[in-house]
Amino acid sequence: MKHRESTYASPVTDQRNKMARTFDVVVIGAGPGGYIAAIRAAQLGLSTLCIDAWKNAAGKPSLGGTCLNVGCIPSKALLESSENYERVVHKFADHGIGVSGITLDVAKMQARKDKIVDTFTTGIALLFKKNKVESMHGFGRFAGTVEDRYVIEVAGEGAVETVEARNVIVATGSLPRGLPGVEVDNELVCDNIGALGFGEVPKRLGVIGAGVIGVEMGSVWRRLGAEVTILEALPSFLGAADEQVAKEAYRQFTGPLGLRIYTGAKVASVTRGKASVTVEYEDREGTRHVTEFDRLVVAIGRIPNTGDLNAESVGLRLDDRGYVEVDSSCRTNLANVFAIGDVVRGPMLAHKSSEEGVAVAEMIAGQAGHVNLATIPWVIYTSPEIAWVGRTEQELKAEGVAYRAGQFPFIASGRARALGETAGFVKMLADASTDQILGVHIIGPFASELISEAVVAMEFGASSEDIARIVHAHPSLSEAMHEAALGVDKRALNI
Repeated sequence: MKHRESTYASPVTDQRNKMARTFDVVVIGAGPGGYIAAIRAAQLGLSTLCIDAWKNAAGKPSLGGTCLNVGCIPSKALLESSENYERVVHKFADHGIGVSGITLDVAKMQARKDKIVDTFTTGIALLFKKNKVESMHGFGRFAGTVEDRYVIEVAGEGAVETVEARNVIVATGSLPRGLPGVEVDNELVCDNIGALGFGEVPKRLGVIGAGVIGVEMGSVWRRLGAEVTILEALPSFLGAADEQVAKEAYRQFTGPLGLRIYTGAKVASVTRGKASVTVEYEDREGTRHVTEFDRLVVAIGRIPNTGDLNAESVGLRLDDRGYVEVDSSCRTNLANVFAIGDVVRGPMLAHKSSEEGVAVAEMIAGQAGHVNLATIPWVIYTSPEIAWVGRTEQELKAEGVAYRAGQFPFIASGRARALGETAGFVKMLADASTDQILGVHIIGPFASELISEAVVAMEFGASSEDIARIVHAHPSLSEAMHEAALGVDKRALNI
């Protein structure tokens, strides 16, 4: 395929190209998709360079992208800290453990989170060294082609550098979606970065958006003492989840946890004061409300980070939403250019990005990489946790698929009783004719760990009978999966 030359090529650029180093693979972005792709490519004997522009709060280069720096890892650290605090304050007494003089040191909690982040981000640099992956700090962008190679410019602290690549993997991730007319300063009005960095517990916290980020961050600060109000524009809560799971989650979050969640809420205005933020919104009945918050978190989704790729210089095709267009193998419209993770179709999940990175690296090396998007697990790390894989019950109904369902509540689980975490259930959906598992949905303790059994089962085309015939340890939470499988055939033993 012939590539269009850079629209801003110059004699200077041409001269740099003559001196540029050439790599078998250049990965743009060092998030969980990019850094894994780079490591796997290097393991396969390909000369590999990974370009990334992320800086931490201290202004130093920090590998790992959004996930490790201001996403998956730090949020889970704070979730765990907040859950421990809640256990001490509200749950230890049930175990006969009396605790007095409880204090909350937010600064120490944040320092623990930051140490975990630093451990993992510096660990990537060590992995690069171990696997002979070269790394450059700066913004990578296309700058045309030279023969059968792509020219990549890297804008860092000094002069712009140029490298050439026989293969390119675009893994630039995503950015927070902004609310029109509302500026994020990460002091009063915050995105996910600001929500992870509060120096004290706000008395009144507002969250716009009831997606994964909104409910996870709302949960953290609610457990630590904030009054949390979540405003969701959509008419339903957690619309991507199974409806029954979403209803149970809403009941748990608004009941025991105490979140205030309003769906069908349309934000009319956000006014920033000296020390507070005022939000005017209309509820689902059309009534106007004006509420003041000490902090506001805007969590209305994320958008692909492709604006600075200079895609037009090589003719890389983006859709009208900014996603890189790819086929089922993450190939773009350009020869030897791939795109993975949040910049392409499919869920914006770190583990999906990583597996696409492995698959693409293996394809470049002549192997047969593959990722099955139908068996990507989803997890929301609230308490109770939510996890699922495959199709939901409402999707099966809409598609006219005949199915059978089995369900088992954690309140009937001996292990869940011992943990004191009995909310939720496991639900299994199987084809009515073949009994092949079509979806598994969990809300309850350690759902993020339990879902893996369902992923393995579905990847191998298992039936509910297969799970029902497998011996599960007793007492364990995994018995709930076993009982849900038995329930598909209406022969559950413990309910």
